[in-house]
Amino acid sequence: MVEFEQVAARLSRFRLSMASKGWQHPYVNIFKHVRVAEWKRSAKQGDVSTYTDKTLKCLVFRIKGPVPANSYILIPKNSNQSLGLTGCYFYLLFRPTPGKYFVVHLDVATERGQVVRISFSNMFKEFKSTATWLQFPFLCGAAKDSVYESTAKSARHGLVGPAPTSVRWTCLMLNLQYTLSVYLSHCYNHLKSIKLCSNMAVKNLFTSDLLLDPGVSFSEAKLMGLASSQGTGAMPREMSFPVPKGSSWHDLYDYIKFPSEGTKLPFDSIQKDSPKAETRCVSNLRSPMREKPHCVNLRKPVKDRVSLIQQMTTPRLLPMNQTPVVADIPELGVVSVHQKDDSVCHKGDQQQQESVCSSLRQLTSRTSCATDDDGVHVFLHSEDTSSKHGADSEEEYVCTPVPHPVHLSSSKKATKLLPDPILRLNRIIGFGGATTKYALWTKSGDAVVYPCHAIIVSMNISSNKQRFFIGHTDKVSALAFNGNTTMLASAQTGKHSVVRVWNYNKGNCLAMFKIHAHSLSSLSFSYVGGILCGVGKDRHNKTMVVVWNTLNVSKGGEVTVLAKAHTDVDVQTMKVAFFDDTRMVSCGRDNIRLWRVRNGTLRSCPVNLGEYHSVDFTDVAFEEGNTFSQHLEDRTLFASSRSGHIFEIDYSRVVIRNVRRLLPAQQQHAERREKWTFNSGPGIAINSISVSSSFCATGSEDGYLRLWPLDFSAVFLEAEHEGPVSLVSVSLDSLQVLAATSTGNLGFLDVRSRGYNTLMRSHTDTVLGFSVDCIRHLTTASADGTVRIWNMDSLHQLYDFVSEDSPCSVAFHPIEQIFSCGFSSGIVRVFDISSAKLLAEHKEHRGEVVGLTFSPDGQFMYSADSQGSLALYDSSEEDHNVIRVACNVAAQGTDRAPDALTVSNDSRCLAFVGPSEYIVTIADARSLDELLHVDVSILDVESPYLDSALKVCFSPSSTEHLLVATSTNKILWVSTKTGRLLREVSKVHRHQCSSLTVSEDSRFLLTAGNNAVKVWDYNMQLDINSQMFIGHSQPIRQVSFTPDQLTVVSVGDAIFIWDFLAHPLDSLTESRSPFRVSHISAPKTAHADAEVSRVQVSNGMPRQTAPLPFSPPPRLNVSTIDEIDQGFGHSSMCDDSPTMSTVPIKTTGSGSSSDLKPAVSFLKVTELSTSHLNTTHMDTVDVRRNKSVRPDCYRHFIPRFNTSTLGQAAAAPQPGNEGIKLKTVIGYNGNGRGNMVWSPDQGLFAYSCGSVVVVEYLHTGRQKHLKGHSEEISSLAVTNDARTVASASAGSNGSRSLICIWDVQNVTCRNTISYHSGTVQSLAFSRDDRFFLSVGDFSEPEVALWSSETFLMLYSMRASGPIHDAAFSPSAASQLACVGSQGVYFYLIHTHGHDVDVKVQNVKAPAELGDVELTALCYYMESFLFTATNQGHVCVWDINTQHCFMTWEADAGEIGVLLCRGNRLLTGSNTLWLRLWEVEAVQGVKPQEKVSNVGDSGTTVVLEKEIMLDGATVSAAFDNTMDMGIIGTTAGTLWYINWSDNSSIRLVSGHKVKVNNVVFSSDESHFATCSEDGSVRVWSSSSNELVVQFQVLNQACGCVCWSPSSIKDNAYVAAGYSDGTLRIFQLASSEMEMKLDPHHVAVTAIQYSANGHVILSAGKNGLIAVSSPVNGATIRVIRDHKGAVITSIQCVNEQCKNFGLEGNEMWLAASADRRVSVWAADWLKDKCDLLDWLTFPAPAYTGDDSPPPSLAVFCPSNPDLVIYTGYGVEKELIFHSLTKKQVIKKIALPHWVTCFSFSAKNQLIAVGSKERVLKLIKSSNGMFQDFLYHSDALQTCHFSPSGTRLFTVAYNEILLWEVQGL
Repeated sequence: MVEFEQVAARLSRFRLSMASKGWQHPYVNIFKHVRVAEWKRSAKQGDVSTYTDKTLKCLVFRIKGPVPANSYILIPKNSNQSLGLTGCYFYLLFRPTPGKYFVVHLDVATERGQVVRISFSNMFKEFKSTATWLQFPFLCGAAKDSVYESTAKSARHGLVGPAPTSVRWTCLMLNLQYTLSVYLSHCYNHLKSIKLCSNMAVKNLFTSDLLLDPGVSFSEAKLMGLASSQGTGAMPREMSFPVPKGSSWHDLYDYIKFPSEGTKLPFDSIQKDSPKAETRCVSNLRSPMREKPHCVNLRKPVKDRVSLIQQMTTPRLLPMNQTPVVADIPELGVVSVHQKDDSVCHKGDQQQQESVCSSLRQLTSRTSCATDDDGVHVFLHSEDTSSKHGADSEEEYVCTPVPHPVHLSSSKKATKLLPDPILRLNRIIGFGGATTKYALWTKSGDAVVYPCHAIIVSMNISSNKQRFFIGHTDKVSALAFNGNTTMLASAQTGKHSVVRVWNYNKGNCLAMFKIHAHSLSSLSFSYVGGILCGVGKDRHNKTMVVVWNTLNVSKGGEVTVLAKAHTDVDVQTMKVAFFDDTRMVSCGRDNIRLWRVRNGTLRSCPVNLGEYHSVDFTDVAFEEGNTFSQHLEDRTLFASSRSGHIFEIDYSRVVIRNVRRLLPAQQQHAERREKWTFNSGPGIAINSISVSSSFCATGSEDGYLRLWPLDFSAVFLEAEHEGPVSLVSVSLDSLQVLAATSTGNLGFLDVRSRGYNTLMRSHTDTVLGFSVDCIRHLTTASADGTVRIWNMDSLHQLYDFVSEDSPCSVAFHPIEQIFSCGFSSGIVRVFDISSAKLLAEHKEHRGEVVGLTFSPDGQFMYSADSQGSLALYDSSEEDHNVIRVACNVAAQGTDRAPDALTVSNDSRCLAFVGPSEYIVTIADARSLDELLHVDVSILDVESPYLDSALKVCFSPSSTEHLLVATSTNKILWVSTKTGRLLREVSKVHRHQCSSLTVSEDSRFLLTAGNNAVKVWDYNMQLDINSQMFIGHSQPIRQVSFTPDQLTVVSVGDAIFIWDFLAHPLDSLTESRSPFRVSHISAPKTAHADAEVSRVQVSNGMPRQTAPLPFSPPPRLNVSTIDEIDQGFGHSSMCDDSPTMSTVPIKTTGSGSSSDLKPAVSFLKVTELSTSHLNTTHMDTVDVRRNKSVRPDCYRHFIPRFNTSTLGQAAAAPQPGNEGIKLKTVIGYNGNGRGNMVWSPDQGLFAYSCGSVVVVEYLHTGRQKHLKGHSEEISSLAVTNDARTVASASAGSNGSRSLICIWDVQNVTCRNTISYHSGTVQSLAFSRDDRFFLSVGDFSEPEVALWSSETFLMLYSMRASGPIHDAAFSPSAASQLACVGSQGVYFYLIHTHGHDVDVKVQNVKAPAELGDVELTALCYYMESFLFTATNQGHVCVWDINTQHCFMTWEADAGEIGVLLCRGNRLLTGSNTLWLRLWEVEAVQGVKPQEKVSNVGDSGTTVVLEKEIMLDGATVSAAFDNTMDMGIIGTTAGTLWYINWSDNSSIRLVSGHKVKVNNVVFSSDESHFATCSEDGSVRVWSSSSNELVVQFQVLNQACGCVCWSPSSIKDNAYVAAGYSDGTLRIFQLASSEMEMKLDPHHVAVTAIQYSANGHVILSAGKNGLIAVSSPVNGATIRVIRDHKGAVITSIQCVNEQCKNFGLEGNEMWLAASADRRVSVWAADWLKDKCDLLDWLTFPAPAYTGDDSPPPSLAVFCPSNPDLVIYTGYGVEKELIFHSLTKKQVIKKIALPHWVTCFSFSAKNQLIAVGSKERVLKLIKSSNGMFQDFLYHSDALQTCHFSPSGTRLFTVAYNEILLWEVQGL
């Protein structure tokens, strides 16, 4: 401990508490450090000796042995020891033994404490890695011009192996930090141990933070200006190799660096650089010429020479000693100064960026920055600066063009932010954190000391003024005063507990020392302060008691350990006796013990508890007030317990004198409670006890503080608290009693006045958000479930609002005493503070409220939730009515809470992040109409990371400035008019910025990140632009200025109130020119004042392109959304009638576009340069009187859940030039409603599948395809002449729904209509085809009537509930009806020329049926209407009287389809029954007022026939006689029904759920599909009809494959299932041939070997099983990919002799960890050898969903090539040559790939993405075409073996394409 204290004292002089490792600089000679020759701190095993090497002329160690593991040198000797070497570069000076193998193991520790072994050897053939082990192959070099060197060059792949005979002495440099960062994403901390195994000779090894070049002598280094301060230099003399005069170092020795230059073979190997690169480095390094200082940007020529991993991981640091450069920026007077912002040093400041030639450094001069302590303010004593908070070393960058650099004078004095400090911590609202059991009185009784998380607070009880003791880095867990309260001791919790001793009066830290305990729970000072006792837990979780000598600490002396003890006894608290420093007493579960320190040992004696041996004791206290000279016999000890007992103990005899017990009150009288007594019975737990000379105070679990006389006869004073009392403490004068509760309250009881004073109330959990009003009232929302209002000046809590729901954001009204609160359930409540009344409650949101704010003028309120919804309220009225709700406009998630919204100071603009995390939207604050989209993800096109927006904030004095905090720790200044990037600051915080705000005068910027607050100069024109302030122990959730700009508030673990000390603007004299910004005005949209008289024309489709950024200056991608004014006119009707409205509609007519597309599109090969275009439309919902709720009936269309996004920049081919042509759509969308039409007279048959309308000719099976939708089609309708078909779908990217009008004969789209905001539920044409009807879904149940000639709207009506079905009368074109949740709507249309008058009547469903919904309807004859209910009833209505006169129960479930032809009625339901009824008898029934049942009326409705289908009926079409027709079901099947012979035939069959795979047989006669429902289906390729289906219940089938020989009689299909089984089916017998069980987890990939001898299958756990298809036995299990999901397996016929291995076929496996293994196999000989192991690095994936899959295939024409794609630095296809062992080509892609397939024909590649784009690419030149035919993300695509056909799959949509070629 003494040694540790000396080290700590020495390191404190560097102001880096334990962070500095100066003794290790510039390097550590490891052999000398451990004295390896003595073998005391190191160990040797086997044949280890020394000899004098002739080349080096010095003694070296030789390690020999046939087995490397048996002969070695181990440093250090014991495994529980550590070298602790922090140098990031490891140097090894050695020579491998010729013809032998060697191994080196390095154990390194990460920042998180994990130990990782890094090994390299010439035994390793390829790179391998696990979570704790990295294995690198080492390639031994040969002497220059030797035979072996030339052989190695030609062999390329044969370098790994025994060292050549001419192997030379080698200097190996290994970058440990780089290795851990890239391969395991860990941060390097130190080198733990080294193991050198035979066979080698070793001179020495050392570590350093410098990149040293052994080929440069000291004189050369001095001439070039190389110095250790610049991170480079020459090799130390004791480590250098001798070089004779006239010779070159590189001609005699080898210098190997890892990472090496460029790309080497094999990948991830340790080997010598190429001679050309090496020569280039040496020549550059030895040049004495110095270039002028300049900024270096990596461009393409340089990037091509830098390895992919270096580009991805090397930090972009500025060159050292660089002169600041002023950038002459047009119109923007911004000085581009690259300057360190903070002066706190940390380890990372010494690390330098590696240049292209790793031995060469960029050496330029830079003006030195004043390194004072003003950059960081921690309110600490100079010796106690915490490195934890001082680690933020940040730089700021201004991204602007620099046409003419101008060098500033280096003599200019650095300017910094003033005043310094600019913040001063004034108040903290909070108590506790780690504990509420510690609060102390000062000796005078005028102040209380208590912990608040990581800060210790001293509060004056009369003035409430606070002093702070700051220095702990974790929550304070214990406090202790000495007797006269001049010294204060504190301990912090955590794994590494630290104790600090403070001078209480001065506030400085006297000593800091560490104990080896992970939790310190108790501290106690002796009266004079010479002894400090602490209790905690050791690493074995045993109780540890430590006693320190603190007698000399106030004089600058050291703290030493007097005694230490480890015990199994539980100790809750421990106190030093005030009368004897050597005596202590403790209590805990089942024990009270007396302790004493004597002769350096700590001994204890238990109190004999007798029958109370199982009591849980909580606290102990000595009787105070006695003199120090009093004998021990007179000392009395009191102890409290959870059982309510109070023990009085004789200290000298160690026995119990008396036991009393606290009991609940006895209610003997109705209004009087008896006095408390101590008797037998159930007790009340006592948590704390304190004894004075005249009374005893207890704090109990029932919330009472009680004062007792010392005889405990009765309570004479008590105070009730809101929660359990956790602490009581009597002041030294016995006049006041301090009490604390576990609910965070702290107060004291004045004994004389009997008054209680609350000192502090606090939240018991994290403070999530706050708001301040104009009179300095502060409201906070906390995770403890409360909302509290505080007085910022007195710190008093004014109000406390408690809710069962969790509050998450709050906002004060800017003018009135009103605040609103958002909750996790989505509820927004508005409260009046003065009356404590709830004004309004809104339930518009579905997710947690993440943003809540008022406009500055107080007219509007805004809220946003985690599901992306945004709401606008009218706050000028008391009930805060909802004006508008916009869905899917804000970014989803809770990361941006609680201040996700910001309003400009003029109350005109609202800004937020959304609709995606990469887009910032600026909207009109009065209407939520979007004004501007800013894409922040394309700012840095060279960055491998996709930047996203976190926080937004308007500048108050300049509404044209919007500040955006991004995920890469930047703050962007964006113009709100044009979207231009005005300025940016990088590295704002060490971690992401959690909150930002701007002062009212826009002079200062306030940010919060992790645990620190920063104040910035808003204009960023100073040399030191910020000041940092720490104190929080948890991440800060929000920070802001108060309205008066005098205070700053930050919240997180507690509420921090800071004084803002900046001078007012008018008192400053600006010496520098103000920041000038010139804005380019955005084009204004002209709005017509006149009323819209006709329908506006628009195509309703998303834009093909978006505005692109241009330069200079840099501009973010901006999408300006045109505003469309919509006027609403309402007609007044009776109460039962729905509200009608007339709205301008967007439709479009046919016509060619004027925009000409390029005939051919190309992808860039080898390099990708793309911009991310995200144009998203706002999906708005106007809030009406009745909020629509999703109906509970299957008849209503609900779009299938879809997470994919529509690609916005697809390059569709010119008509006639398509590389592929859609041939067949397989399947029918059973999720649609009424999405099949059939005209038996004209022979038209059409249905929908996904977003495609399929027109099929039944007699030939040929299909035509109508493509115009991008989303799932919900409904179809056909005219009576069968010439026109209408189709409807939801809009893309949140736009309005799309209705397409098709000319069937010409296969063209005549018109499109975009009107309904939701999806379309139903479509219908009138009998004479004059009118066209569309019905919206439940979100907007609006009925719209259109002209079939012009498709202009004639009439619209909004119903009061969901509409399920609609139909025109077959006999009268002027009549139509709709049914829904509110009954039947009868419409009568009257035409007057071009004008239309519509009358509507709404009639409820018969009351006799109960609470039902009408789900379907059809007309019967001229005067009757049939309707169906969701409970299986059929109702008969008289159209003339609009009255229901008959019902009958036609089904047990919901009827979704009704169809009537003649006297026959068809019903289809969700019970799978299709029934045919004879209803002629209905005509004879006379309508009556009372509704009658069929049985009661005597009328007979006959059930003629019925048939059960495979799903609920969703569509139906029959001929006029109802003899034959077509039925569509939810199972995705279209049935042909013939009632005459009671038969049913499948016309179209498809999968109902997700299709996981589709694959052709080898002869292409069949193809097989598998899906999530456990089915495997085999189809005929010629007819596309289902041949056989194999169904496995309760399992999902994830993969399927064909046997290589797919002759009809010998064709097998193998499938893998979610239960880990494989099943083999024979096509000829249509039976399962065999069931295998090689896996215990889901099977993800399956493939027959190329010759069919075995089956390879992969499980979700990464294990690959090789099974026999003959007997089902598992032949072998391959575990190389264990832990990563296998995504693909492929086998090919290929002789492996070219690769040096034996085998007649090759196969590969790709896994989700971006690794591909390639194998050579001969299964008949039981051979399977690893041929190559490919690893593709990638940055950490930060998306919310799963990363893109890793996919790999062999090139069909050349199996030597492996084509790979997956998540990585770039979106690309990679062509890797197995023989050359390098990447030979790359094809850049705009999207991540979800599936791809390579065709041998014409070298075509089909690529699918989550953006629904099918991309056909010519691999030779990058030519491509895009096809947008799917409505969901593509998950599978496969070329046929001949390459003439292509399958693509998206969810359950299967499309078959005919390949024509590019």
